[in-house]
Amino acid sequence: MSTKPVHRNLPLLLLQAREQVMARFRPLLNASGVTEQQWRIVRVLIDQGPLEPRQIVEQCRISSPSLAGVLARMDELNMIERERFDHDQRRVLVSLTARSRALAAHLAPQVDAAYGEIEARIGLRVSAQLYAALDELIGELG
Repeated sequence: MSTKPVHRNLPLLLLQAREQVMARFRPLLNASGVTEQQWRIVRVLIDQGPLEPRQIVEQCRISSPSLAGVLARMDELNMIERERFDHDQRRVLVSLTARSRALAAHLAPQVDAAYGEIEARIGLRVSAQLYAALDELIGELG
């Protein structure tokens, strides 16, 4: 008689962990009038520079139809600029405005403090192990 291994519900555990982490950041974003999706886009564009929408979809894990609406709203709020490629007018490059860069600079100390709180709760060793495990999971399954 073989024993079937019992697996914990990894997708649910990851969602629960995400909610616990986001609970530290959501109030900061709400107070600044920024949605989670907008903040993901700001962070990616801060880290990587201007990107095409398809790259933002991939990096931020936002569906293409949702991204169109989020970018339209960010454009209305003067958070992004869109520039068409000279050689291909169908392609667009999305970049941050000075307003978004100022928002990111304003939020940076608060975001750093939230990360500090998480690291204080779980410890630097566990935090480093978590980052390494997630990077490996993403790399191996990606």
